[in-house]
Amino acid sequence: MQYFMSVEWFVLATLCVASAAVAVWFLNPKPERRGMDHDLLVADGRTDAVFLFDDQTLIAWSSGARKFLGENAEEFSWTKLRDKLSRSYPGLPQSPGFLRDVGSLTLTGTAEADNREAHCEWIDGITRVQLRRAASELGEVADDQELTTLRAAVHQAPYPVWLQSDDARVTWTNLAYDRLNQKICGRGNDTSAPLFPNLDAPMTSGRAERISIELPELEKKLWYNVSTTETEAGWLCHAMDVNAVVDAEVAQRNFVQTLAKTFAQLSIGLAIFDRNRQLVLFNPVLIDLTALPASFLSSRPNLMSFFDRLRDQRMMPEPKNYSSWRHQMADLLEAAAEGRYQETWSLPSGSVYSVSGRPHPDGAIAFLFEDITAEITLTRQFRSELELGQSILDNIDDAFAVFGADGSMVYSNTAYHEMWKTNPDASFAKISITDACKIWQELSGPTPAWGEIRDFVAGGTENRGPWWSRVTLRNGEQLICRTQSLQNGSTMVRFQQASVPIAPPEQERFTVSKET
Repeated sequence: MQYFMSVEWFVLATLCVASAAVAVWFLNPKPERRGMDHDLLVADGRTDAVFLFDDQTLIAWSSGARKFLGENAEEFSWTKLRDKLSRSYPGLPQSPGFLRDVGSLTLTGTAEADNREAHCEWIDGITRVQLRRAASELGEVADDQELTTLRAAVHQAPYPVWLQSDDARVTWTNLAYDRLNQKICGRGNDTSAPLFPNLDAPMTSGRAERISIELPELEKKLWYNVSTTETEAGWLCHAMDVNAVVDAEVAQRNFVQTLAKTFAQLSIGLAIFDRNRQLVLFNPVLIDLTALPASFLSSRPNLMSFFDRLRDQRMMPEPKNYSSWRHQMADLLEAAAEGRYQETWSLPSGSVYSVSGRPHPDGAIAFLFEDITAEITLTRQFRSELELGQSILDNIDDAFAVFGADGSMVYSNTAYHEMWKTNPDASFAKISITDACKIWQELSGPTPAWGEIRDFVAGGTENRGPWWSRVTLRNGEQLICRTQSLQNGSTMVRFQQASVPIAPPEQERFTVSKET
């Protein structure tokens, strides 16, 4: 029996706990509802009043609505709200249920409403009433804010802006214009007189034109790009300061003039082509070297026209295949752009030009034309004289070798090569006096002459006077070895056969008879 009573008490306690939990769940507000109430209280402005009613009962309100509620907010109902707002917003419904049928309702306030309107709406069983500023007033406020922003933007603009009437009178200016006016004309001047008296150019063209203002104290001009726009109130004018641009252009022009004067004194023809391959700079020497008219060069021809004209004037080598002329020019341009173009032109007139192409900044190319005819002629003449002298020395019967101040052989003739069975010209290394003495010793008998010659060439002897000695080759032939110092510390060693007559008898052309 006691067991059954314990079970009954346990069941009873369980039912009580369950009933209490269900009651708490029903009595607590739902999270979704609380979140929805919070969203509905969000107003359009900080001073807007928002009321939320569940039928006649006030369930929530915004901070802006506290002045309508008083101290007893819990007792505030829809009827009390209607009584407080009836004068300011006539037409407020008798009950919130009216909004459930008609939807939202916006009531325009009277003079007591201070330009506010009442917006009422039914949202999922909740009646929301918002007292907000009228839409027309919000538009006016936005317009006023925009107008204030525009005025500040124009007035504080860093460049002069002004309004000018058709009779050339200034009717409105911004701060930058006023500062410029004080800088030019001083304080207390007639502000209606325009700083830019002649605006015909920008008014006519419809685009910005460069106009200057005199600065009397400094005898200087201030330059501006002035643009104008015709409006109902007159001409709206803007002036952009371009003094830095003008100064840069003047500096560039002076620099180009300085370069032109410098280039004019050069003996090398100069032609500079810009990135578009048009001639932008040349010096007078180019006219003399190429025989191109100054009018043609001044017309800024492109690079292909320039070289075509040179070919027509026969001032460049005639191409062997004219069909490949354009390809050759393309290769020339590519090499010049990379700084690899360097050629010597032999012209039909006999002149010789050295032509080189060099790249310049911003894609420009410079071509240099130098007349090297005199240099080439002198080089050819010098080479011819050297070849003639070499031929003369090679035809001398005596064998000889010349040693420099450092003891290395600098020259030897054909007779020397044949006598000593060697060819120093075929050797990559220099032949020293020691190497030569070894060759002489191998092909001759013992003699102290080679050591003396070695010391003489090396400068080891004080007596630099000429001397000679007899030398016998291994084949029994006798030589006369002559040693003689030359200029700049050089030495000539000469070998002459002792048995050779004055002249070979077989080469005698005319025989002279002796009269007895």
